[in-house]
Amino acid sequence: MRNAFRDAVHELAKRDERVVLLSADIGNRMFDAFKEEFPDRFYNVGIAEQNMIGLASGLAMAGLRPYCYTIANFTTYRVIEQLRVDLCYHHQPVVVAGVGGGLSYATLGSTHHSCEDIGMLRSLPGMDVLCPGDPPEVTACVQLAAQRDDGPTYIRLGKKGEPPIHEGAPNLEPGKWLKLRDSAEAPEVVLLSCGNVLPIAVDAAQQLKDSGVPTELLSCVSVKPLDTTALADAFSRARIVLTLEEHSTHTGFGGAVAEWLADQSTPPPARLVRLGTPDAFLHRTGSQDYARSITGLTAENVVAQARLALAERMAPEARR
Repeated sequence: MRNAFRDAVHELAKRDERVVLLSADIGNRMFDAFKEEFPDRFYNVGIAEQNMIGLASGLAMAGLRPYCYTIANFTTYRVIEQLRVDLCYHHQPVVVAGVGGGLSYATLGSTHHSCEDIGMLRSLPGMDVLCPGDPPEVTACVQLAAQRDDGPTYIRLGKKGEPPIHEGAPNLEPGKWLKLRDSAEAPEVVLLSCGNVLPIAVDAAQQLKDSGVPTELLSCVSVKPLDTTALADAFSRARIVLTLEEHSTHTGFGGAVAEWLADQSTPPPARLVRLGTPDAFLHRTGSQDYARSITGLTAENVVAQARLALAERMAPEARR
């Protein structure tokens, strides 16, 4: 994903001389080609993330289009005041990219986890939040964010090695999601996948389908704004709507869906099930796959939770 971000920003810079790239002491070799072609449009601010956001705001006020890049926990938690006041308050068109979202840096321990960033940033007025699920979606998100002139956008990246689900960059519209798996009949389960857990969701959707459970899958790239049309459709047709994210179940994508659901004047028929990381720090260190296994972010657990919810939902119906 990080290489897809690098390439997409580089291509934008070729077409738009306003594009500048800021990095907080990370990705220096990764951006060598950018620095070579645009030496006056790359800024390594060092380990000074708060200054990076302030500088980006000033550059945007001067008519440039800044892209900020560093590890997700440092470009969200450490700079929340600057994001709120320097970017959101002034409606600055700055793109903030957080690499290593969720448990991508699980080998470095809880200090480098970012399992609350979606909730924090979607609460900021004027901040759009995009969570691509594979490298082609990263490209689409960079292209989409480049079209926004009235405020900042947060793009939550994975790290590296994520498999592509799409053959090429999909056509991404503001506030719209991507349907990856349809169902020939009314779905019993609709999986709403947010961010870099998309390969897990694809695997789970296939397992459910193979076991006779009609299942649809959407890649919910835009967390803010939500695709309320897709939400209304999913909750009107399915028995179970299941959200999946590498983020705390508190305040994240599933929380945003729950808020939408609570605001509906007439409760839709589907039940909401939210899967994510627990409301607790992970004190064990290991690979991302290891961290996912102990937090339940596996295709097998998604299938198990969907089946359990279906059984619980159908039991009262059978008694009527």
